[in-house]
Amino acid sequence: MFKMNYNKQKIAIIIGFLALPLAFLFTFTFYPAAALLYFSFTEWDGLGYDMKWIGLANYKEIFVRPELFGVFKNNLFYFIGGLVQLALALYFAVLLNSKIRARNFFRALIFLPYVLHSVATAIMFKNIYHAEYGVLNVLLGSLGMESWQQQWLADTRFNNVALAFVSMWKYMGLNCIIFIGALQSISEDMYEAAKIDGANKWQSFRFITLPSIRKVMELMMVLTLTGALEVFDIPKIMTNGVNETTTFVLQTIDTAYAYQKFGLASAMSVVLLLIVAAVILIQRKFLFKGDE
Repeated sequence: MFKMNYNKQKIAIIIGFLALPLAFLFTFTFYPAAALLYFSFTEWDGLGYDMKWIGLANYKEIFVRPELFGVFKNNLFYFIGGLVQLALALYFAVLLNSKIRARNFFRALIFLPYVLHSVATAIMFKNIYHAEYGVLNVLLGSLGMESWQQQWLADTRFNNVALAFVSMWKYMGLNCIIFIGALQSISEDMYEAAKIDGANKWQSFRFITLPSIRKVMELMMVLTLTGALEVFDIPKIMTNGVNETTTFVLQTIDTAYAYQKFGLASAMSVVLLLIVAAVILIQRKFLFKGDE
């Protein structure tokens, strides 16, 4: 029987435990990423293996054609909405973390939209925003505010704001619960000491609460940014990207499957990845600079 010393046994065990996870990692992460990068330098319709190497032509086309790179302006609505959502989530988290009646009920109520499936949420709000029988316009009409009635999903002045509001409504509960968890990790002794020193509620929030949840705020900002850049389901279901509501991910998918330009779509995916990485790096370097 083959015998190994302790060090060899330890190495064999480590390799044995890591072999399968590493195999999955290379198979489902690194290899697809490398293939995506290769496809981005080719002209390919997604069928067969007939790929024509065209170098950086796809990347040049992305920045030259405004209908491709220019749709990022629509993602900006979701980012601004995400910032508003974070502020509201933090406000409700502070409120629901205090000793108020039925706070667990309100926590469940504010978290409920996140539990709903994105398709169900989009269909629900599509009916709410409907120009003729939608709940919103019917409510405005019953209140005598007919002048406020709009075609919320057709009018380019309001449609992206309406879609961003749906995203805010759906994900605010998740952010609120995360903030509540972070607030509960702060010792009450710090607030008691601040109160003895004469600090009011705003000063306690500014000098105790915010510094204590700084890392959580940084994480939420990253998630808000990536979520805004990668939004897809809500505009796809509610408008299918018409009336200037398409987002970069939706445009990428249409480029691949509707126009069968998989090489160009791969280049768009690489550009999106680089933009997300660059913005996160800038955010960590300047916005959240400090101790690691």
